[in-house]
Amino acid sequence: MKDNLNSQHQDDEPKEVDSEENQRGDDIEVDEENLPSRAMATHEHIRQEGEKELERDGWALLWSAIAAGLSMSASLLAKGLFHAHLEGVPGGILLESVGYTFGFIIVIMAHQQLFTENTITPVLPVMQHPTTSNILLLLRLWGVVLLGNMIGTAIAAWAFGYMPVFDQETRNAFYSIGMKVMENSPTEMFAKAIISGWLIATMVWMFPAAGPAKLVVIVLMTWLIAVADTTHIIVGTIEILYLVFTGALPWQDFIWPFALPTLAGNICGGTFIFALLSHAQIRNDMSTQRHAEAKAQAKKAKNK
Repeated sequence: MKDNLNSQHQDDEPKEVDSEENQRGDDIEVDEENLPSRAMATHEHIRQEGEKELERDGWALLWSAIAAGLSMSASLLAKGLFHAHLEGVPGGILLESVGYTFGFIIVIMAHQQLFTENTITPVLPVMQHPTTSNILLLLRLWGVVLLGNMIGTAIAAWAFGYMPVFDQETRNAFYSIGMKVMENSPTEMFAKAIISGWLIATMVWMFPAAGPAKLVVIVLMTWLIAVADTTHIIVGTIEILYLVFTGALPWQDFIWPFALPTLAGNICGGTFIFALLSHAQIRNDMSTQRHAEAKAQAKKAKNK
């Protein structure tokens, strides 16, 4: 009994990212005037947000991720309604794709946990200090958020399929949207997911400089993802699970060719390409900053 209580107490202890600032008890410097470049200021701002996410309670992450999965159903809902009413209209895809942005607007503005957004934000602290504890915190975050997103999207897809809410035209639109995704081969799923992962990471990178225009950035970047006909693991899960729950597809088709290639592509586009390049571009700035700090400390010690 005592061992169980001790184990529970250890699980409830707050997790802390392994970083120089945490070791010194300092805050991450995000003031552009005190950093070598604007790119580094953006990097440090996102890294600060990433540390907060990595240190969040697991249950809080899970509930936020479930809420995000439910909220992302607004993308299929809006896109399906536009598809039903714009069918046959020249250039209708441009307006229909506006519906795709709705779920992202809700999730991001409500600060809910979306997996693809987390392919860059919590990755930067790990790239800064790739220690075992930081990597484990990242894997914990990814696992919890992806699980929560999947639960939320599954609930939404089931509700869309079985609750008497939509007319037959709208249901046909949901079917058409999902089947269009399934026209892609596994290779195409993967390649298109790299593009959407890259665009989501780019959107997150733009947020610190966007200010009041953050909503515009969300709309433009996610609209582009839809117009380019790319694949996204969370939105796509709602679209494909709708087909599964309504009997149009077998379960295994959700796993392959959709989920596994799309998930891998989103991670590659957001993490292994964008985040790596974004971190690489400020490596020299970080070295310059450390050199300047060391020089200032040496000068201060000499004056004493």
